[in-house]
Amino acid sequence: MATIQERTKKKGDKTITVYKACIRVKGYPTKTATFEKKTAAQRWIAQNEPAMKEGRHITDYEAKKHTLNELIDRYIRIELPKRKAADHQKYKMQLEWWKKHIGKYLLTKITPALLSECKEKLITEESPKPKGGRKTRSEATANRYMACLSVVLSTGMKEWGWLEENPMLKVRKFTEKANQDRYLMPDEIKRLLAACMTFNLKGECYHQETYLFVLIALSTGARYSEIHNLTWKNINFHNKQFAFIATKNGENRGVPMTETVYKKLKDFQKVRNINSDYLFTTKDGKKLIDMRVRFYKVLECAEIKNCRFHDLRHTVASHIAMNGGSLLDIAEVTGHKTMQMVKRYAHLTHKHTAQLLENTTDKMFSEVKNI
Repeated sequence: MATIQERTKKKGDKTITVYKACIRVKGYPTKTATFEKKTAAQRWIAQNEPAMKEGRHITDYEAKKHTLNELIDRYIRIELPKRKAADHQKYKMQLEWWKKHIGKYLLTKITPALLSECKEKLITEESPKPKGGRKTRSEATANRYMACLSVVLSTGMKEWGWLEENPMLKVRKFTEKANQDRYLMPDEIKRLLAACMTFNLKGECYHQETYLFVLIALSTGARYSEIHNLTWKNINFHNKQFAFIATKNGENRGVPMTETVYKKLKDFQKVRNINSDYLFTTKDGKKLIDMRVRFYKVLECAEIKNCRFHDLRHTVASHIAMNGGSLLDIAEVTGHKTMQMVKRYAHLTHKHTAQLLENTTDKMFSEVKNI
């Protein structure tokens, strides 16, 4: 039910007439607004009464009550623990950026236009973790920040009723440059490991853990997050095997440990940080070390260009292929969930496949040749 009440009030020395519009729907809070013209009050009722009857005004009411900070904090407290552990640190870092820049805004003020401004800021401001020679974030990194907030906004909309729609869905993502698969040649691998062995940071020697981190990557093809989150419980010394838990595709994966890695791990275990179950932690054992920072410094020392940490994974897969391994062998080691992802290495297995086919057909037709 909607009503309009005519009232008078003083505005300076004058007495003016105003119109108070009121909408009441059973089971919901009353909604009111005051206008100087009756036609404006009637128009407001026409716009809002249908929404109230459908229950949509409750969302608008909630959006005016909460800030983006409150939405993000609730997500971190309730939803983030449900995600895999490898996502926690990354999501918190990205969401803290959004809190810092627009966290004080009410949810009603989080518009596509505001998010577009933030999108540009993501790629123009200096990155806290510069890498690969660039000081700003890449378009791909900016897209990850936007996707992270989009998840939070969608949760607020679908599950908590704090938003009527997700404004991030109206913001276009950056077009990402296709990454070319880069793998290191034997000489580059030799220079990289040599640089790891002599690595120093701020006057302190960190060569042992840096060398081990890169060595594990080059011998297992594991992702950065999989090695970063390794604990001593994930290492089976008896069977010489790594257990990578809750990987990117949601599955656990076991990968054999080479003899070289086995010996280095045994040596590292003697000086391990007893304050933590993780392999690569700060001295107090409270935080994991950001090994990417060290990796890019080591690359500079080794004079290796155009290389990301993820390229070590490509290096392992490529060398398996060049040494006669099949696509199935590659998938088993790297943990790729579909063969489609592994087909990028098919051209490297061509020589081995051709030789295999030649040997097979020679045996098949050996009797025919004697006829």
